[in-house]
Amino acid sequence: MNSWDIATQIRRRVSEEEGVLRKPSRLRIALCHPSPYAAAMSSLGYQTMCREINSHPGACAERAFLPENPGEYRRNRLPVLTYEGEAALSDFPILAFSIAYELELTGILEMLDLCGIPLLRQERNSKHPFILAGGPLTHSNPAILAPFVDLIVLGEGEGWIHEFLDAAMEMGREDLASRFSGAPGCYAPGLTSGFPRAVRADDGRLPAYSQIITKHTVLSSMFLIEPERGCSRECAYCVMRCSASGGMRLVPPGKVLSLIPENARRVGLVGAAVTDHPQIAELVGAIVAGGREIGISSLRADRVNKEFVRLLAQGGYRTLTTAADGTSQRMRSLMRRTTTESQLMRAAELVRSCGLQRLKLYAMTGLPGETMEDIDEFIRFSLELCRIAPLSLSISPFVAKRNTPLDGASFEPIASQTAKLSKIRSDLKGKIEVKPSSARWAWVEYMLSQSGESAGLAAMDAWKAGGSFASWKKAFVCRDVRPFRSGMPTSLKAEAPNPDSAHQILKP
Repeated sequence: MNSWDIATQIRRRVSEEEGVLRKPSRLRIALCHPSPYAAAMSSLGYQTMCREINSHPGACAERAFLPENPGEYRRNRLPVLTYEGEAALSDFPILAFSIAYELELTGILEMLDLCGIPLLRQERNSKHPFILAGGPLTHSNPAILAPFVDLIVLGEGEGWIHEFLDAAMEMGREDLASRFSGAPGCYAPGLTSGFPRAVRADDGRLPAYSQIITKHTVLSSMFLIEPERGCSRECAYCVMRCSASGGMRLVPPGKVLSLIPENARRVGLVGAAVTDHPQIAELVGAIVAGGREIGISSLRADRVNKEFVRLLAQGGYRTLTTAADGTSQRMRSLMRRTTTESQLMRAAELVRSCGLQRLKLYAMTGLPGETMEDIDEFIRFSLELCRIAPLSLSISPFVAKRNTPLDGASFEPIASQTAKLSKIRSDLKGKIEVKPSSARWAWVEYMLSQSGESAGLAAMDAWKAGGSFASWKKAFVCRDVRPFRSGMPTSLKAEAPNPDSAHQILKP
């Protein structure tokens, strides 16, 4: 691979995109996503910020993504190039990163390093780009970003970014950090004391929607738009729960429909609780009546009925996806998840009666207080469901997040998680498709989500050492990383924070 190969790939992808924004501007921002193109361009928040920056009269955004093969870039000493201008990140005065969750942190490090930009904030000077960070991670634990970035904006950035761009056109990088160190929603590492409350975009800026449509994404050629933002529910493990997000903010169906391009054949409705919108059936009906396919990011089992599922089937739905989350009714009740077995059974019946292919169910293991009896109940109930309709299970180990009632809950030992997953797979083998997430990498995510700046530095060490699980364990030890409230004893300072230690249940 050489620079010509990179440019050729970029040009091919851009030529197949609809909605690309280009304009000459005084201030050029490299809008970076620490995931590869296919995942990044399926991010509604990333696309929204691209449009917002380009709507500013004096600024423009050029997109950049984590390469699919960073090792090959490194071997050939190739930089990350932007898609609009094919320029290296080091050529820009400002890099703005949108980061969704903890494990994307190493993508930021990779992109900076490939362009010869020092990773640590304290090692950069006025010759280097100013590094701005935002995105969904800031709703939970932005502390791990602090060693690497100059400014973090917490929360919703649609409105705030314009104030930042105004200032950036007049100030140098040192003055820019000082200017926003005490501003609402802003954290300037080394200047701001404590993380502020997240900013919230004015409701008039809703909804977020796709700027660019391309077939080379996870959600191929799908126009994404949010009919609501936030959630009115109280699930104890979720960062978007009602008390954290301020409740659900609705967008009228007419406004949503008016923003869908005429040539969009596939429409995805995105949000934390899309089916809680009181007019969701009306909206879906109008989209399907226009001859379009429909996708919905968050179906709630208690909100689906036969008429609604028939609309989904008419709009091309083949798999009905919803969440049980807890492995038993007891666990769902403890976590304030209101979904019941009867509602999930009803969902399976609707799959069969409306001609869909299968039911897909998300679930979590390792929630505080879970026992093997809960796992047995999950297996028993899954077998009941698969007698009604074909079933697939996507199972993830529970990772406690900041700013939730379960903040500080310990991670169930990897050995215990593995035993539970093995039992589920063994008992359901040949009957139900089971796709579990890695307990090891969930533990790494947990350590990042429940620790401070030292965990960010450990991520840098682990990335430099090759990124294996062993390198992460070693890095957490060397940096003395300890979850905020998990009660890790001082005696563990000299050894790895043991993911196989006894599970400690902490009350919310």
